[in-house]
Amino acid sequence: MIQLFHNSRCGKSRNCLAFIENSEKEFEIIKYLENPPTFEELIIILKKLHFKPLELVRQKELIWIEKYKNKPMTDDEIIKAMVENPILIERPIIINGDKAYIARDLDKICSLI
Repeated sequence: MIQLFHNSRCGKSRNCLAFIENSEKEFEIIKYLENPPTFEELIIILKKLHFKPLELVRQKELIWIEKYKNKPMTDDEIIKAMVENPILIERPIIINGDKAYIARDLDKICSLI
């Protein structure tokens, strides 16, 4: 089943949700701001994305700039920051089986779903 890590305040995320709804495929919405992924879940997502932790961080978020930017951090510390502050997680994320994608470009989503 397709999973969508969704933030309803984000236009890209809303567009992605509409695209998936129109695909008529089964999916699950994960409101990651209300129910943040665990440390272990983020590691799995990162592996599916083939990302290093910093690549999944929204580095323009104020909380990142104020608390973490320019601080030397290990990958584990970056993951922990995302668990504690899920707004830092890039969105929307689509997961389908062992593949994941940051679904900011709707044209590329077709191959994943």
